[in-house]
Amino acid sequence: MTFSDLGLTDALVRALDAKGYETPTPIQRDAIPIVLTGRDLLGIAQTGTGKTAAFVLPSIQRLAESHKKLLPTHCRMLVLAPTRELASQIAENARGYGRNSRLSVATVFGGTSINKNKHDLMRGVDILVATPGRLIDLVEQGFCNLSMLEILVLDEADQMLDLGFIHALRRIVRMVPRRRQTLFFSATMPESIRQLASQFLHEPETVSVVPAATTAERVDQYVTHVNQQEKQALLTIMLSEEPIDRALVFTRTKHGADRVVRLLGGNGIAAHAIHGNKSQGQRERALAAFKSGEVKILVATDIAARGIDISGVSHVFNFELPNVPEQYVHRIGRTARAGASGVAISFCAEDERPYLRDIEKLTRQRVPVRALPADFMKRAEALKASRVRAHGPDPAPREDRPRGARPPARPKASHHPVATRDYSNASRRGGRNRGRGRGPKAATGA
Repeated sequence: MTFSDLGLTDALVRALDAKGYETPTPIQRDAIPIVLTGRDLLGIAQTGTGKTAAFVLPSIQRLAESHKKLLPTHCRMLVLAPTRELASQIAENARGYGRNSRLSVATVFGGTSINKNKHDLMRGVDILVATPGRLIDLVEQGFCNLSMLEILVLDEADQMLDLGFIHALRRIVRMVPRRRQTLFFSATMPESIRQLASQFLHEPETVSVVPAATTAERVDQYVTHVNQQEKQALLTIMLSEEPIDRALVFTRTKHGADRVVRLLGGNGIAAHAIHGNKSQGQRERALAAFKSGEVKILVATDIAARGIDISGVSHVFNFELPNVPEQYVHRIGRTARAGASGVAISFCAEDERPYLRDIEKLTRQRVPVRALPADFMKRAEALKASRVRAHGPDPAPREDRPRGARPPARPKASHHPVATRDYSNASRRGGRNRGRGRGPKAATGA
């Protein structure tokens, strides 16, 4: 089957030929004909399956054929994404696929100038790719109008739910017309996602290219049990010995990502970090270096890694297991893309074993155990000693509490608090500091 067989126009097929795409993927084969009819769609597909093209290609064709006039500050198609990286990636693909059309594409997300967003929206835009928070800001300020929206897309809906965008999404759905086409995509489909989908979709067609909550095909998965303090040495050894083209290393926290990069550098391995504390420019430069092969190791948090669509990622390392099992599915989906194979290796400390059990329960498969390398402890001590001699003591690890975990409660007082000063004579308005610094008032009439 070819893209022409799916009903796409010659202009879109030429754009696909220029990108080297000849055969549709399963999600594209099943979804494109449905989207072309104008029906709502519920798509269950992991990253790397070609789902962006599955909704962008037919949407471009529908927009081009409708010939509706574009008004200032309005948009005709809105794509909601959880992160800046994913929004940028979708917009880049939309521009490439629509190269033979006259449709305009713009992005709006946090971390960039809102004035530039306002300028981009001034004349209106055909395809707008946005993160929920910045979009709501622009709508409320009157710089973006959704009243004439024709197509609404929610991509990575499960991730948006994990990031707490549920209230923002409910606000946005009240801003858009009832008569619209909605395309809803998620890598997993738990009950919470089905409930969210029901609020957006009307009698949708469902397309699923993988069973819900299954891990990516062609990924060899392993877990190695190791003490938390020895993970850095294990990562260094594996990065040195594995046949790596490009590797993504996942940590749970931003501080943890920076620490891994510093310690890898101390061991002579170049790496970049990407996370929410980095500026948009820093994130883009790190991704560019990773794409070009200048740096082969990219250390990322789950949120920042959304939207990383880079071929040639041979390995994914879970330096820390995610405390949300669905994140494991997203993480290892960064390798084995576009028909390639890949390797996913997880480091599991003693206190992370419940996370491993949750992952195996969700994916309905056991992760094979890989033993520690030979003479591991001796090699780990040698690595640390060499690093300390060259760069000084390692930075102290920060308490790593999983996202969403609460700090420990303060112990309750076992006695009634006792005042250390007498405020009984303090005035109501002056409070405790009234009159401070003044001497006693002089007596009069003495």
